[in-house]
Amino acid sequence: MTDIRTAMPLLARHEGVWDGVYTYFNAANEKVDEHASRLLCRMPEDGPHPYHQTNHYRWADGKTEIRDFPAEFRDNRIWWDNELIQGWAAEVPLDTLNRTMMLYWQRTGDPLLYLYEQIQISDDGQNRCRTWHWIRKGMLETRTAIQERFVTKDWRKIEAEMIAAEAAGTRVQFGGGSGFGGAT
Repeated sequence: MTDIRTAMPLLARHEGVWDGVYTYFNAANEKVDEHASRLLCRMPEDGPHPYHQTNHYRWADGKTEIRDFPAEFRDNRIWWDNELIQGWAAEVPLDTLNRTMMLYWQRTGDPLLYLYEQIQISDDGQNRCRTWHWIRKGMLETRTAIQERFVTKDWRKIEAEMIAAEAAGTRVQFGGGSGFGGAT
């Protein structure tokens, strides 16, 4: 069996915790939503999934959401197939600077909507910018711009802190930007 870290070294650079802000724009380029995020990108050495990402979202009004994305590894890609999305992520070999990942997915239950995401990681591994293009019937419906900063490689520690905070009825501050508990 091929080791995912060896087969996808760029993906391995993304392992850890990322805080950021997602900003959504409609086809007319009007901002329609924004929320803070904390992503735990895991490549556990044991367990059922070689890649496992959990996204924590928080809006300025206090609303929260958690989305879980365990993935399989095959054909030099990671693959999702769950109740929310089906798709894949791959490194872009044309990028000789090794900064670019490309993702494709469809929303489960909505075959007319598909998304492409491009992820750029900074050379020092401390920042990521991501862009989603939501396409319906060949037309751009939404764009999502995501700016993230690297928090730590130690996702186990952060995951334990977040679980403990939830059990205690408190919240861990994360994200960035005005109103999201991070730097502006």
